[in-house]
Amino acid sequence: MVETTLSGATQHQILKNDYASEWMGLEVLKVSDGHATVRMTLRQEMLNGFGMAHGGMIFAFADSAFALACNPANPTPSEADTITVAAGVDINFLKPAYQGQVITAVADRRANSGRSGLYDIQIFAIDKTELAASGSPQDPGSYGELIAEFRGRSRTISKK
Repeated sequence: MVETTLSGATQHQILKNDYASEWMGLEVLKVSDGHATVRMTLRQEMLNGFGMAHGGMIFAFADSAFALACNPANPTPSEADTITVAAGVDINFLKPAYQGQVITAVADRRANSGRSGLYDIQIFAIDKTELAASGSPQDPGSYGELIAEFRGRSRTISKK
């Protein structure tokens, strides 16, 4: 199993038992209120029959970034009894990504009203060789080409 890693980010509570993100090899680059930036490397078992990233892998990856942006890394006492989950999502696939490429998801909250929120997640792909030459892994200009856009609608509910 590939381990979930953090690059200078605070350990996020939802990653403790998130076996899907662990399997994907999710690396958290940045987490703040309403924002998350994560990346992973596409492996052979993440490809479809056409040799490109399976749409479900891109979706799951974006969904993990969405969850990190929706939920506080260190909840306050008033937030401790709630979680924020997806109420609905849409994804648009723009270009394919391939084995060995590094994909980065940038999740940002666009609106929040009561228990509902709206988030946009952009997913980029870049070859590992280009990533090494592109500068800081936290520099948005170094993420590569936009391959998908994910819009998430969130709802805060009580923990059960």
